[in-house]
Amino acid sequence: MKTIIKCAASNSEKFSPEITFLFPGINLVRAQSGQQTNSKVMKNKPNKVTEVRHLSAKAEHINHNVGHDGVDRRGFLKCMAWAGTGMLWTVSGGVLGSNILSPVSAAAAESLVADFSFVQISDSHIGFNKPANTDVVGTLKQAIAKINALPTAPDFILHTGDLSHLSEPAEFDTLDQLLKSTKAGPIFYVPGEHDVISDNGKEFLARYGKGTKGSGWFSFDQRGVHFIGLVNVMNIAEGGLGILGDDQLAWLKDDVSGLSSSTPIVVFAHVPLWSIYPQWGWGTQDAERALGLLKRFGSVTVLNGHIHQTLKKVEGNVTFHTATSTAFPQPAPGTAPKPGPMKVAPEILLTVLGITEVNYVESTHSLAVVDAKLG
Repeated sequence: MKTIIKCAASNSEKFSPEITFLFPGINLVRAQSGQQTNSKVMKNKPNKVTEVRHLSAKAEHINHNVGHDGVDRRGFLKCMAWAGTGMLWTVSGGVLGSNILSPVSAAAAESLVADFSFVQISDSHIGFNKPANTDVVGTLKQAIAKINALPTAPDFILHTGDLSHLSEPAEFDTLDQLLKSTKAGPIFYVPGEHDVISDNGKEFLARYGKGTKGSGWFSFDQRGVHFIGLVNVMNIAEGGLGILGDDQLAWLKDDVSGLSSSTPIVVFAHVPLWSIYPQWGWGTQDAERALGLLKRFGSVTVLNGHIHQTLKKVEGNVTFHTATSTAFPQPAPGTAPKPGPMKVAPEILLTVLGITEVNYVESTHSLAVVDAKLG
C-alpha cells in the first residue's frame, strides 16, 4: 500500500520536500548547508523508493530507504521536531496536501467557507511542574488565547487526553476552570494514560464520561461527519502499546454498521492508531482491527496526541495526524534513551507547543487542518 509523507521545515517557506514511498520504512540524512537539489524521479525497483523532491533550504530531509523497521535511529521523523511551526493541511478523499502556514496560507485558511470547524488540543498535563515547563497553566492559557483569537469560533473542541498529569481532582478542577474561558462550543474528551494513572479512570469518567460506553468511548455526528472517540489507555503497562480491547471493538463495529460508505469519519484517541515507535509504546496493538472496520469508508481522519509532536501519514483512505502538546515537547523517536518531557530553551518552548484547527466543507467532503504554534 502506498504511503505518502509530506513535511516542511520552519526555516524557509521555499522548503517543500514531497516524498512518495512504495512501502513503509524511511531514512533521513542531513542536507548539506545551502544544498540545492532539483526535482528528480528514481525508477521503480524492488525495495526502492520513488521520489520527487523540491529542495531549496538548509534542513533535515528524507532521502532514501535503507531500514526495514521503519526507523532510522540517526534522525527518523525530523519533521516532527518542527512541531507547532504552523502548517496548513488540506484533506480531500483521504489525501492530504500541505503548505507552510505563511500569512498568505493562514489568510486562505481563515477565509475558507466551512460548514463547521473544531479545534483539537492535547496533553495539557495540568499538575506537571518539572524543568521542561514549570508553568503548564500558563501555556494552556496561551493555547486558549489562540482559540479565542480565531476569526470564527469553533463549533466544538476535542481534547485528546492527558488533561492532567496525575489524575488528581485538583488538576481536573484547574483544567475545567481554564477551559471555561474558551470561546467555542462543547468540549469532548478522551482520556490519556495520565488521566487514569491513580484510580483506573474513575475521576475522569465521573467528570467527562457521562453518556459514554465502557471506559469512555462514544460517537456523535456533526453535519454529515461521524466522530468516534476511542479509549486505548486502560490497563496498559508503562511504556506499553495502547489497547482498545474486544468490547470496544465490538461496539465500534456496531456503531458504524448503519453508516453509508460515503460518510466522512473522524476518529480521535490518545495513543496513535499506527505504529510510530513501538519500543516507546507509540502505537496501539489492536489498531489494525479498528481500522479494518473503517476500510469501506472513503475518507477517514485519525487524530491523536501522546507523542507531543506533529506527524502525519496517509495510508489509502486513512489520514493520521498527531498533535503537539500544550505542556512540553518529547524527543523524536529513537533520539533519546526513552520518551519523556524534553527541556528546550525557554525562548523556543512556545514554538514546539500548539493547537490544531480543522475546518470542514460538506460540499467537497474535505477537511483543512491547521497546526498553529503558541509562539
